[in-house]
Amino acid sequence: MIKGLILSLQFFSRIPINVDIEFQEKNIGYSIFFMPLVGALIGGIGAIIYNVFYPYNGLVAAFLTLFISIVLTGGLHLDGLSDTLDGFMSGSDRERTIEIMKDSRIGAFGVMSIVLLILSKFTFIYAMPRSFLPIILSFANSRLVVSRLIAYKRNAKEDGLGELFRRSSPRKLVNISTLIYVVILVLINIKYLIPLFMAYLLGEYVSFISYKKIDGLTGDVYGAIIELGDLISLLGFFIILILGI
Repeated sequence: MIKGLILSLQFFSRIPINVDIEFQEKNIGYSIFFMPLVGALIGGIGAIIYNVFYPYNGLVAAFLTLFISIVLTGGLHLDGLSDTLDGFMSGSDRERTIEIMKDSRIGAFGVMSIVLLILSKFTFIYAMPRSFLPIILSFANSRLVVSRLIAYKRNAKEDGLGELFRRSSPRKLVNISTLIYVVILVLINIKYLIPLFMAYLLGEYVSFISYKKIDGLTGDVYGAIIELGDLISLLGFFIILILGI
């Protein structure tokens, strides 16, 4: 399990851990199990920065929170979001859509998606003064949703990295991590299940579109769901905490 945790940190973040871990199915399976924890860690670092700087300037605090989250992921998921939007919005057939998603160049839809997502995240983080748990749990929610999609959904490419993760047979581990996570949320506040459910519905909707467009999911689509999952979870916490629902 320790190897899986290290591999998860190495693969799903840019937190420097200079340990060689064999990239084999057992370790991969456990790395998927720890995806929510990695998300919580990234969110936790961002939340600490936000709460340290908020008393001085809320705008700066929200900016630094987003900045560190991008640094800690290397912008990997933002790249997946832009590639996914460029491909899906092209109106092309399956093969051409996948080709566009592989292209390292970014198109107009990709640029717009990144700008709008960052602005939206910034808005919701800034709108929740001294928020700590909402940031942590939002980043964890999105990774939990993607871990379930990796375990249960079909991949668009048989030779892609997503297929390698799926072949690690992580369903049992993902079910355990989901149960643990849901219990934790209930113990904190049962209302916190709402943002998780919103992120889950978003993941299912994006998966539905991806099935129609390219007959499955890819690493880029997983990245897009993580970024959108962060956002929809922040929206959920905004609804609960600020609007008092």
